[in-house]
Amino acid sequence: MFVFSVKSLKLKLIAIIAVVLIACVVFIYFAKRDKPASAGGAINYSATNEDERKAFLAQFGWETSGEPIEVVEVIIPAEFDEVYENYNKIQLEQDLNLKPYAGYRVKRWTYEITNYKGYENKPGYIRANLLVYDGRVIGGDICSVELDGFMHGFKNPKAASEQTTGESQTTAEAATKKAKTGSA
Repeated sequence: MFVFSVKSLKLKLIAIIAVVLIACVVFIYFAKRDKPASAGGAINYSATNEDERKAFLAQFGWETSGEPIEVVEVIIPAEFDEVYENYNKIQLEQDLNLKPYAGYRVKRWTYEITNYKGYENKPGYIRANLLVYDGRVIGGDICSVELDGFMHGFKNPKAASEQTTGESQTTAEAATKKAKTGSA
């Protein structure tokens, strides 16, 4: 008969190491799960319910007509073709990336946008698409349903260009004023 004995100090050490390893695994799991879809951090990407999805769009100044027009499940392809590569470029410009979700089944929520400049009197022409996985926005776009329409990220490029144009006009006005007064 063989007798094998372990000192209680070794048992305590093994127990402590096991508890630390379990705590690390749990921490990594929840840290990865709650990680925002963007590194920016200023935008709330939560989309677990209707109010959160509308609030997400409102962060960019968009107003919706109410309930979503369409809710469908889509599978992000495991390998991106040219169309998905181009679509992912839009996502990358807004600090999102669909590549980590390749092969995943996600929901696409489509809303009608009612306050897109130039389309206020054309209901149904502008739409917002939100791609949602595990209650978070992972991608999407603002697009026109016209034949020669457009598609861009959530930020309104017209608002940015108007702001830049306004700044340019102010600079030009200041230069003209200086030229008239003869000041340098």
